Amino acid sequence: QVQLVESGGGLVQAGGSLRLSCAASGRTFSTSHMGWFRQAPGKEREFVAAISWSSGSTYYADSVKGRFTISRDNAKNTVYLQMNSLKPEDTAVYYCAADVAIWLTTTPGSYDYWGQGTQVTVSS
Repeated sequence: QVQLVESGGGLVQAGGSLRLSCAASGRTFSTSHMGWFRQAPGKEREFVAAISWSSGSTYYADSVKGRFTISRDNAKNTVYLQMNSLKPEDTAVYYCAADVAIWLTTTPGSYDYWGQGTQVTVSS
């Protein structure tokens, strides 16, 4: 069992930066792959970034590649999403999720545990 709590969202101007954090509790965090997803009003939840349990592999959506960086600190049971050069189209509720499966995936349905989300709003 993994409980996830996101923080760090807020209102920022276009071109600005935010750093999201996701604090996890539970024994399986260090062996779980972690992902960030987002959902804008009226849209489906979409993949943003994912990181393997060992930090050896990372995946990014094309829309955020080069601007966002996912990282994790297993000693602190925390995963991060550094977001730079933010755009209005990045506005959404951002969720972190944990996947205890063997393979790192970008598919929301494969993730086992989800946080409640944190709102990110980018003004133009």
